[in-house]
Amino acid sequence: METVTVERVIAAPVQDVFDWLTTTTHYEASPLVLRCRLTRRGAGAPYGVGAVRRHLWTVGWFEERITRYDPPYATEYTVTRSLPPSRHELGRMTFTEVDGGTLVRWTTRAEVRVPFLGPRPTRRLTRLLVHPLVTRAFGSILDAAATALTGRAG
Repeated sequence: METVTVERVIAAPVQDVFDWLTTTTHYEASPLVLRCRLTRRGAGAPYGVGAVRRHLWTVGWFEERITRYDPPYATEYTVTRSLPPSRHELGRMTFTEVDGGTLVRWTTRAEVRVPFLGPRPTRRLTRLLVHPLVTRAFGSILDAAATALTGRAG
């Protein structure tokens, strides 16, 4: 399993940043995201607990289920299906008010599933390929949020 964490301070109020980043159709503002859809509304809010969303990014296709929704401070999700196949333990975004705006910390813990390679090559592939791709994709989405909320990239 590989853990990827990307952080960014966005010069906007925490509620605005939370709302933008939990509405994943906004991710299409990133050049690395092709399509995002909410396929099942969550309890109490469209992107609340139980919501299901589907994303097509340049790095793959993902179906995710929201497991925690604590506005405006945190949301968590798990990837239930993906191409390429992956094993996913954690997806989390936290939002903290700081001087100058909101600190967003986006963490995921996952690995690519390549059964015929075995565990060691799979871990290496995840580290060498997936880590930089996910870091770039998350960073691109956070930059899109900063641009949308402030008019300039984070």
